[in-house]
Amino acid sequence: MKKEVVNVIKIGGKSIDNEKALAQFIEAFSKIPGKKILVHGGGVLANQIGEKMGIESHFHEGRRITDDETLDLITMVYGGLVNRKTVTKLQAKNVNAIGLSGADGNLIKAHKRSVKEVDYGFAGDIDEINAAFLQSLLVQNLTPVICPVTHNGKGQLLNTNADTIAKDIACALQAYYEVNLWLCFDKKGVLLDVNDGNSIILKLNPASYAELLAKSLIHDGMKPKLENAFQALKSGVSKVRIGSAEDIDIAIKEENTGTFISA
Repeated sequence: MKKEVVNVIKIGGKSIDNEKALAQFIEAFSKIPGKKILVHGGGVLANQIGEKMGIESHFHEGRRITDDETLDLITMVYGGLVNRKTVTKLQAKNVNAIGLSGADGNLIKAHKRSVKEVDYGFAGDIDEINAAFLQSLLVQNLTPVICPVTHNGKGQLLNTNADTIAKDIACALQAYYEVNLWLCFDKKGVLLDVNDGNSIILKLNPASYAELLAKSLIHDGMKPKLENAFQALKSGVSKVRIGSAEDIDIAIKEENTGTFISA
């Protein structure tokens, strides 16, 4: 018997920061048929609100360093403002959304990343996804909207990469569904030339990815996203694509949209 399809979609960046872009995404997301899960990052909103509160943001090679104050900030912004606004807008489009952090329903258990060359503070690496809890929501026709705040099961919240959350959720849900994963960002796909928005690489497999890496043609910021994409495919996720959040309802139906990740 063929499994039911569930689409796991991750958004961040402009889709979160820009009200118009978010409204367009919500409209498109609401039109996607069947079961779906939305994972969101926080864009630059946490930085902007932190600045107003006198909390300075620190990064190393594009990755946020999460100290005590920053953890409180991202919990408020990602788990509060961004998540609540997204759920509210989806409800207005008749999508029965439910906002969640990784602590809710013990959804995502993680551990504090060990210190190597850099101490990322309260950054969390995922240990376990409660797929049965997610499945129980999906069968009630609820649409989970998940923020990038996880927990360690011992009372500590953690900040976890949203792409990794989406990837691990997609992998865990294979026990119940045929899963498609969309990792959305501000471009139409993985670009051969970061200065040319139309230089989209339509298909990437491990061999072509390694070749582009050897030629230094993959931007550093894209590498973690691609690593997550290939890990998802290797773990058995049916389809993995990287592309824009715009018109996601149409893009899901087409084979030539974004960058298709293949084995």
